[in-house]
Amino acid sequence: MIVAITFDVEHDCPPYLTTTRGMEEGLPRILDLLEEKRVKATFFFTAEMAKRFPHLVKRVIDEGHELGSHNYNHERLDRLSKDEGSKVIEKSLRVLREFGDVTSFRAPNLQFPDYYYRVLERNGVLVDSSKATYKGYRSGVRFFGEVLEVPASTTSSVIRLPWRLQKIIHPRLKEPRVYFAHPWEFVSMQKEKIRWDCKFNTGDKALELLGRLIDYYKGRARFMEMSEFYSKYQKLKRWASNSERWET
Repeated sequence: MIVAITFDVEHDCPPYLTTTRGMEEGLPRILDLLEEKRVKATFFFTAEMAKRFPHLVKRVIDEGHELGSHNYNHERLDRLSKDEGSKVIEKSLRVLREFGDVTSFRAPNLQFPDYYYRVLERNGVLVDSSKATYKGYRSGVRFFGEVLEVPASTTSSVIRLPWRLQKIIHPRLKEPRVYFAHPWEFVSMQKEKIRWDCKFNTGDKALELLGRLIDYYKGRARFMEMSEFYSKYQKLKRWASNSERWET
């Protein structure tokens, strides 16, 4: 069984807030927990948050996690022209690659018109995780040109549900199981004027439940970063291509 734990690193609960408590308080708590559990994850940073909190980007990399792009400042690609969207993707990659290798991408709000696969490919991105099975995507892990799509399995609020409900959901997910959350979910959002699903069980409870999720899979699954999927599926792609040639 393959599991990926991923985080979309952005300002607090866009578009409702502009604060950065998730960066200041939430992200360090996540990193502490991952270090305690000895699990590696992928962190999709907006370039704006990377510029404002470079020490956190450095910590992510220094502790062996993968750095990915979550666009420049959480711009929704479905609301931009193709040219505008291409420019913000490229701009985000330029900033983030000043910190280290970036070969994975996730679009804000999981809104990703298919023509952007070529933009990613042209800019050296190998893996995208902008599609979601819970939003109706049904093609599984597959290549779009030379970019591997690894869809998200659930919305982030699932990992904040009471554990008795999570125990019912997790076994029903198709593999690979790709989870995502946001740093702001790991600080209390109870008093903020945001949607109810963005505030329930935030803060300490979210951190506790993330720990339970990791423990649930420990010993029964392999935790993978996004870039590792590319190596795995590229080998399968070559094997399938060779098999077709042998058959003909």
